[in-house]
Amino acid sequence: MADIDHEGWFTDPYGIHEARWLSQGTPTKLVRDGGVEGYDDPPEEPPTREPKRIEPQSGDPRSGDLRRADDAERGEPYDPKKAYRAAQDAYNRGPIF
Repeated sequence: MADIDHEGWFTDPYGIHEARWLSQGTPTKLVRDGGVEGYDDPPEEPPTREPKRIEPQSGDPRSGDLRRADDAERGEPYDPKKAYRAAQDAYNRGPIF
């Protein structure tokens, strides 16, 4: 099962959880059930089934393997033009004190 292509969410090869993160074909402790992520160390015994890749559900890359745990807290993506305008506004207002 140690296949370098096995990187991302797969069905749990131990059959304990809905999904388990595989890194370079090796099951990790990161698991997912009902869309909720958690940790559960892989069992000591060998896997009982062949893992199958779980594809993202939508066109949004954050909905699949590339989604970060803190995405919900991050808000809007960084916009350099918006940051530049905010810096100009702060400068033009002058000292706060």
